[in-house]
Amino acid sequence: MKRSVLFLIVALFASAISTNAKKKTAPQDSIRVLFVGNSFTYYNNMPAMLDSIARTQKKPVAITRIVKGGERFSGHLKNPRLKELLKKGGWNFVVLQEQSTDPAMPTQEVAAGTYKNAHILDSLAKAGSPNVKVIFYMTWGHKYGSRIKKEGYPLIDTYEGMQKRLATSYLEMAYDNNSICAPVGLAWEKIRKTHPEFVLYRPDAYHPSALGSYLIANVLYTTMFPKHYQTAYTAGFSPDVAEIIQQTAQNTVLDNLTLINMK
Repeated sequence: MKRSVLFLIVALFASAISTNAKKKTAPQDSIRVLFVGNSFTYYNNMPAMLDSIARTQKKPVAITRIVKGGERFSGHLKNPRLKELLKKGGWNFVVLQEQSTDPAMPTQEVAAGTYKNAHILDSLAKAGSPNVKVIFYMTWGHKYGSRIKKEGYPLIDTYEGMQKRLATSYLEMAYDNNSICAPVGLAWEKIRKTHPEFVLYRPDAYHPSALGSYLIANVLYTTMFPKHYQTAYTAGFSPDVAEIIQQTAQNTVLDNLTLINMK
């Protein structure tokens, strides 16, 4: 009787060791995504929304974030941890998001600052991960025009003017680096026109509301995996509202594949 019990214990222990070994050696099939940005990325835990969408499509993602409120590309380039992560490589996607007003400034300023630093970040990402897809995440115009005014440059004093400048700058970043642009700002503009009752902004009139972040997540997902999809993940919004957001995001990307540099 004692021998039988001892044999059973040994067998169970051996089985547990075997099971654990299988777990440790299982292939890592997650899609590795690195977010580099600021509050426009981390508000409402937007990367987790992207993760939830991806999982409903059976595309598990492993997300790493290098984010800091108000941070610019120039500030990120001083971060040794980011440089280490980019050098180590293994990324499938690197998503780059600049400070919300810098890309809307006059062309010469954008070229000297934003474009220069965007190119450095893009180059570092590709050096460490030769097969990476770098995505420049186009942001949106502030609700009533840029909250930071530029003397002698009234173009960005309205939402429409600021949005045009942001779109141009982000598309040029994608073109100049042979990378991809996620047209979040264009989808944002569509929702503002077609569903003005939708609240995309927080009360401060520039940060995204939860619905705004849900729109961002859907645009980014479609940019990464460019085809139509349906997801049961609604981020707590009604199915009707979620469907409008999903379809607008998908159509904005898929109707503009050449524009956003996806050949």
